Amino acid sequence: MSAGTGGARARRVGAAGLLPAEISSTLPLSPAFRGKQVFKWIAKGAASFADMTDLPAADRERLSSIPLYSSRVAERLEADDGSVKLKIALEDGAAVEAVLLTDADGRRTACLSTQVGCRMACAFCKTGTLGLLRNLGPDEIVEQFVHLSALRGKPSNIVFMGMGEPLDNLPALRKAISVLMHPDGFGVSRRKITISTCGIVPGIVDLADNGPHVRLAVSLTAAEDALRSSLMPVNRSWNLASLKEALLYYQAKTGDRITLEAAIMGGENSGVDSAAAMAAWIRPLNAQVNVIPWNPVAGLPHREPARGEASAFEAELERRGVNAVRRARRGRGVSGACGQLGDTLGAARSLESWLDSDDDEATS
Repeated sequence: MSAGTGGARARRVGAAGLLPAEISSTLPLSPAFRGKQVFKWIAKGAASFADMTDLPAADRERLSSIPLYSSRVAERLEADDGSVKLKIALEDGAAVEAVLLTDADGRRTACLSTQVGCRMACAFCKTGTLGLLRNLGPDEIVEQFVHLSALRGKPSNIVFMGMGEPLDNLPALRKAISVLMHPDGFGVSRRKITISTCGIVPGIVDLADNGPHVRLAVSLTAAEDALRSSLMPVNRSWNLASLKEALLYYQAKTGDRITLEAAIMGGENSGVDSAAAMAAWIRPLNAQVNVIPWNPVAGLPHREPARGEASAFEAELERRGVNAVRRARRGRGVSGACGQLGDTLGAARSLESWLDSDDDEATS
């Protein structure tokens, strides 16, 4: 199985990115239900076709030379809080990171990447300094979940908050989610999958019109155009007015509440005036704000908020009628907290904002 365009060298595509009917036609397998058998084995974490004992011996022998996956775990880091970060080597020599976090109740969250690098260049995110190498294929996205599941069992939640901007690779993301949700395989509920975007307006509208209607999070960070543009260049293409219009459209189509993420950097967007502007901008959206104190990242010219800054920001939002939650920090031991993945390979938006949640919708 291979994929490539133009003069680019075709890469081998793993079966993990295929739906049952596609597995049957691609391998090929007959009768067609053999594709469903392979699909189920992938969800169970089978290492090779040889493990698939309900396939005929002739099929297992024929397929033995075909790689089931297109990636492998190259490095693994663990921390005392249960966080695990994997460096995943891809078939073409590139690499991405995926993170597994465990909350106080034992709930496991898988953070998956969608691109090698990122072109969005958010000022507080290390991945943005790497630029974009390429998009990941659906198989490379799904395989991150397979590798994380092999550590401690299938995670209960998935957040697309790793390397890259998910809506900048929407076709592959959409296909990967269809594989992860399929009831004959991983069977992950749509309510336990979150897409986090920096604010790609056409992508938000596309999601509203065409799905998948999973949970949506938006990295807002600031609700003043000049400040947000300085921190998030995406705002120069789609400003706060166009973003709000898209989110209102999304909510009208889906009825879902949106999570807004506010990475707070000391002395930049941490003041009560910034909180007041954010509260005013949010109306009349049905949204919760996750207040996320920024973590130090080597080479980025920001500072952690001083003691009380994040609390005051949260309190001002609450005073103005906004549901705000300040999240506990997790993942620092493996450089897996907000913006820190770039210290070793590529940055990610906040993971800890999805742990220890008292939001029933987010965890059901």
